[in-house]
Amino acid sequence: MVVDVERVGLCGTDVEFFTGEMAYLHQGHAAYPIRLGHEWCGTVSAVGDGVDPSWLGRRVTGDTMLGCGRCRRCRGGRQHLCADRHEIGIRGGWPGALAERLPVPVTALHALPAEVGVAAGALVEPGGNALRAVEAAALRPGSRVLVWGAGTIGLLCLLIARARGIEVHVVGRSERSIALAHGLGAQGAGPIDGLAPHPYDAVIDATNDPGVPRAALDLVEPGGRVVYIGLAGVPSTIDTRILALNDVTAVGILSASPGLEGTIELYASGRVDPVPLVAATVGLEQVGHVLGGWRPPEAGPGPKIHVDPRL
Repeated sequence: MVVDVERVGLCGTDVEFFTGEMAYLHQGHAAYPIRLGHEWCGTVSAVGDGVDPSWLGRRVTGDTMLGCGRCRRCRGGRQHLCADRHEIGIRGGWPGALAERLPVPVTALHALPAEVGVAAGALVEPGGNALRAVEAAALRPGSRVLVWGAGTIGLLCLLIARARGIEVHVVGRSERSIALAHGLGAQGAGPIDGLAPHPYDAVIDATNDPGVPRAALDLVEPGGRVVYIGLAGVPSTIDTRILALNDVTAVGILSASPGLEGTIELYASGRVDPVPLVAATVGLEQVGHVLGGWRPPEAGPGPKIHVDPRL
C-alpha cells in the first residue's frame, strides 16, 4: 500500500533520534540515515497485488509496529512485541511518514471515519498509547489518578480519563502546560510540590525523568497501580519492597497497537477532542528546526507540532 501523507506528528522519539540519544541506535535496532515519522494520517493512493481495491481513496492511519507475522507473539495478536518487528520511522529501517508518501502493509492500516479530521488522525497513535495507559490504571468513575507529565501522552491520558468520569491531577513543569491541563479539565495541575497531598488510586508516569518511577510509588494508595509509559534516557530504579508491602501493581506500556481502534472510536464520538494539543503545523523544511528546539512564533499552548508535507 502507498499512502499520500497529509499530517505527521513530531514526538520525543524523533527528538532522541535527532540528538543521537535514542536507545535503538546503540542497540543495533536502528541506524542513520533514517526517515522519521510514526504519528500520521493520509489517503491510500495505490494498492499492491491481491489487496482489496476498495482501500483506494480511503483516509487512514496505521500501526507503527509491523511484526513478522510468523512467531508466537504475532500469532497471538501481540505483533507489537515481535522480536523481529519493524517500527515505521523508528526500527529496522522502515521509512517514516516525514515525506509525501509512505509504504504501509495493509494489515497495519486503520480506516478513519469522516468525523476524525487530519489533526486528530495524526494523534491516533499517541492516543492509543494514552488509552492503554488509562486502561492499565484500572480505574472506575470517581477514582483519582495522578498523571505525572503534561506532554502529549500525559494530556491525552487526562482527556481519556476525564471522559471516563475519573478525577485527574496533572504534574507539569511549565506555566503553559499547567494552564493547558487546567483548561482541559484537570482537577488539579502544577509542580509536584504544589499539588494537594491526595491519596491517588493510580499514578501514570508519562515523563522522561529517571526519578519519577521511584517517586510514584510513594504517592499511590496501597493496592493501587503505577503505570509506566514514559522512558528516561538512563535507567530508573525502584524499591520492589514498596511494591510488595503495599500490594501495588506496576504496569509497563509499549506501543499504541492494541489501543488504536478504541482511540479512533473515542475521537469519532466526540468524547475526546485531541486537537487542542496541536500548537502549530509546519512544512517539511522546518522539521529540523523543530527537532532542534525551535517553536513557531504563532504556536498555541499545546505540546504537539504537526507537519504537513504538502506545505
